[in-house]
Amino acid sequence: MTQVTDRGLMLPAAQGRSSVLATCVLRGVMAAGLGLGVLAVLVTVVWISSPYPDSGPGGALRSAAALWLLAHGTQLVRPDTLSGVPAPVGIVPLLLVGLPVWLAYRAARDALSYEGEPELGYGDDDEGAEEGGERAALPPVWAAFTAVTCGYLLVGAAAVLYASEGPLPAAPLSAVLHLTLVTSGAVGAGLWTAYGRPRAPLPGWVPGPVRRVLVHRRTNTAVRAGSAGAAVLLAGGALLAGTGLVWHAGAAQDTFLRLAEDWPGRLAVLLLALALVPNAAVWGAAYGLGPGFLLGTGAVATPLGVAGTPAVPHFPLLSALPAEPRGSWLTWSVAALPVLAGLAVGWWTARRATGEEGAWGRGETALAALYGAAACGAALALLTALSGGPLGSERLAALGPVWWRTGGAALLWTAGVGVPGALGLRWWWRRKAAEPLASGVVPEPVSGAAPEGAADAAGARRWWSRLAWRRRKGEVVESGDLEPYDFLPVGAWHDSGAREVRWAALREASGGLMPDIAAGAGVPERPVEAPVVGVPVEPGVPPEPDGLPEGVVLPEPGPEERDVAVPGDQGEPGPEGSPLPEAEAEAEAEAEAEAEAEAEAEAEAEAEGEPPAPERP
Repeated sequence: MTQVTDRGLMLPAAQGRSSVLATCVLRGVMAAGLGLGVLAVLVTVVWISSPYPDSGPGGALRSAAALWLLAHGTQLVRPDTLSGVPAPVGIVPLLLVGLPVWLAYRAARDALSYEGEPELGYGDDDEGAEEGGERAALPPVWAAFTAVTCGYLLVGAAAVLYASEGPLPAAPLSAVLHLTLVTSGAVGAGLWTAYGRPRAPLPGWVPGPVRRVLVHRRTNTAVRAGSAGAAVLLAGGALLAGTGLVWHAGAAQDTFLRLAEDWPGRLAVLLLALALVPNAAVWGAAYGLGPGFLLGTGAVATPLGVAGTPAVPHFPLLSALPAEPRGSWLTWSVAALPVLAGLAVGWWTARRATGEEGAWGRGETALAALYGAAACGAALALLTALSGGPLGSERLAALGPVWWRTGGAALLWTAGVGVPGALGLRWWWRRKAAEPLASGVVPEPVSGAAPEGAADAAGARRWWSRLAWRRRKGEVVESGDLEPYDFLPVGAWHDSGAREVRWAALREASGGLMPDIAAGAGVPERPVEAPVVGVPVEPGVPPEPDGLPEGVVLPEPGPEERDVAVPGDQGEPGPEGSPLPEAEAEAEAEAEAEAEAEAEAEAEAEAEGEPPAPERP
């Protein structure tokens, strides 16, 4: 089935809007035919396995068509009764409703989707149809909606005519009404999804107040909060129904065995019971809300007890219904169910009211919670209207909860608990978010691996830190302890202090090769004269060190190195007996001349305000 509904249609590229509409009609026909075929297969399997069938294959197929119509909410009629009066059958198995709704939804969603280019037409180029391109123009939304709906309803009309000659014909007016409503809703939802679920623009016939409510940001929150409340109610109702079925397991088993003596019949009863499980959940939710449900005309079951004389048919699920005339503390405890639903509505609303997109005020939070309660009440009213109905005439003309009572009770419970709950949770979360910032304690960073559970704790604290930041966004923090300041003055690079610092750094980096300068003595204006050791000192050549740094040991000289004569050694002429003094005098004269020239250049630079050139070492 999925392969048939998922795969795009292999159509020619050159086609117009009429071909697209024809494809939409075909998809509607396929969706209805698939749903009808699935139920026909199930009914046929049960009919084949039955040892004593009541009718031939035609009767089985007509029963399948009637069951398909019942899945849309259509009321059936049972003409063969003991009293001779036709008896209506209006209880819809809610599990069967999902099949036609899902198929119609998918047909509409994929109606404008083709292989390679979903939701945008089809073709190999991007030129328009008026320019000779192969891309087809998409029809308007209303045209696609009408095409898919008409295709689906064509099969529905054929099913109504075919089932009219079977054991359970459909009421014509009910078939027209329910088939149209269910199909239109599913097709509309599918097209809305195909176009990206837009919230605007709305049609022109929508009234102004309704338009403003639908496009407001509270609408999305209200729908989700109401869905959460309805889910809690249905889950609690299913739990109540299951508990009652286990409590009355013996009676349910006896009823199941008496309804059918052979295995094919028991299989049919079991399948019908499974299809009615969602109905039991809705009945349990109505019971927990307080209004309860009808057990026939003039009989009602509530947590306070059972009033009147119940008239219910023999069925396993109905064996779990309460039968005590007065309630007890066990039945009264079901009042916790609507309280939990109201808390779910309030929690979801408060979560959005203090979310990342900005905090809401108290009024907006309360109004959103009220809208969520209204959505929850509407959902329960709709489900209640579908889950109950007649199963016959006279005493069996009314079974199940009353929709307006259940919907009203859901609205009152969720509004009464959800609105205060949303406001309370909003206040509490905002208070918890403000505590760390009010204390002024900044956690110290911890190096290394985080302890176990630190990531979870950080994730739990992340939301209130963001809330606190957003709540204080835009506030200007003023403090009297802070004073304006200017940059501190920094001495020139050629000052004596700066020179001393640089010289000390150079000396430390040289390992003791440079002479020490006392603090405050400044850098000498003239280069330091190297001691005369019999070797002419050339300008720019640093003097030889007097000693070696600690820990440095020179290797022993080799034979060739010992033969080299060094001035100043024993046996060589000293400074008095060599021409070295004349060279020293010339070097000193040149050094003095260079020092005087540098001093004059520095004086001129200081007078003009320009930094002098750096001194040569």
